[in-house]
Amino acid sequence: MFGGLTGLKDSQSTDWGERMLNTVASQTIRHLFTQSKSVEVFVRCYPSSKLLQGSIDSFKMSGTGLVIRKDFLVEEMSFETDAVAIDFGAVLSGKLNLKQPTQAIANVILSEAGINQAFNAKLVTQHLVNLTVPSLTEISGGTPVSFTDIQVELLAENHLRILAKADLNNGEIIPLSMVMTVAVERRRRISFKNPQIELDSVPEAQREISQTLSMALAEILDNMVDLDRFDLDGVKLRLNRLETEGKNLIFSGYAEIERIPSNA
Repeated sequence: MFGGLTGLKDSQSTDWGERMLNTVASQTIRHLFTQSKSVEVFVRCYPSSKLLQGSIDSFKMSGTGLVIRKDFLVEEMSFETDAVAIDFGAVLSGKLNLKQPTQAIANVILSEAGINQAFNAKLVTQHLVNLTVPSLTEISGGTPVSFTDIQVELLAENHLRILAKADLNNGEIIPLSMVMTVAVERRRRISFKNPQIELDSVPEAQREISQTLSMALAEILDNMVDLDRFDLDGVKLRLNRLETEGKNLIFSGYAEIERIPSNA
């Protein structure tokens, strides 16, 4: 095998080397996710003799229907690197290991349905239920406050509508509705800014408290979504921009890959 690799010059041999890497990389990356609809990997290496030194020209991954940490659905994800140094010995044993950290151009698409599903994840709900901060307990008369039934509607021009209910644990449920602007801060935080409270559908007797609780929820959301909390082990995602497009939220940026994680 080794002798064949070092002497191969034609396109057929290069295809063989690339196919081997594609198979190993696909199997490795597919296991990073709790579920996946499809995962495709394209590795380019010419001439294939460079594999012996662990050098490849580029690495591209694209996947759809990806579930991270059991609860976070990613509609589509792709990333692409330039030249990468890998451990060729590990490839022969069916593993993909980096010799040194690398960066990749990354694109991520979240669907409106996937975003709403994420609001039921424990990692998210722990920031929204049984809250005892003074600004909320003053409203509830000392009892913990919970924000439940959160629904997100994606709107044009990086706006979204948030619908929710505030449970004051005293038998009273307060409906909440607001439109906010979503943006990227410091390349790793998703900010929720400029809340415009909507009170038309709120009973008149509850409008004042609904406005106050809506502003409190807006502040919680603005401080909640830090990408470092959702990263795969060894991979950090950094964002340059985001935009709403129909029922999708599209992110573009880059991934800092220190190592290939062993699992999701």
